[in-house]
Amino acid sequence: MIKILCIGKVKEKFYRDAILEYLKRLGKYHKIEIIECRDYSDLPISDILTKEKQELERYINDRDYIIALDIDGNEISSSSLAEKLDSIYLNYSNITFIIGGSYGIHDDLKRRSNYRLSFSKMTFPHQLFRVILLEQIYRSFKINNTIIRERSAGGF
Repeated sequence: MIKILCIGKVKEKFYRDAILEYLKRLGKYHKIEIIECRDYSDLPISDILTKEKQELERYINDRDYIIALDIDGNEISSSSLAEKLDSIYLNYSNITFIIGGSYGIHDDLKRRSNYRLSFSKMTFPHQLFRVILLEQIYRSFKINNTIIRERSAGGF
């Protein structure tokens, strides 16, 4: 299973529609769940990361492979992400992606993560980033599926 833990809800219909489309596409490859955690933007900044960490940790299993989406994480290509996801499934049955809130992810969660991934040094709206992440997960399954088909056909 793939879990995507994120802060806040998606408000705009066009983002929700895009997310639903990718969830539908991904459904034929793998079970995926998006868990929206409470947004604590009404608190002082010093308390926000701690509260969000506590909220996110409720959904993390000790057996999960955790990928934190972090601007200072590793930047990799789509094909490298496909390889990474494929290799993770050799040892883990669950992958949990964490998308932080406006102030990122608490350092404790970054340290707890198995891998820190950055899609860019740029900052994206969290709602849009969910769509981008889902698209890249979908692309990873398509890439891996193509490789399997080519191997079966004797292409490798």
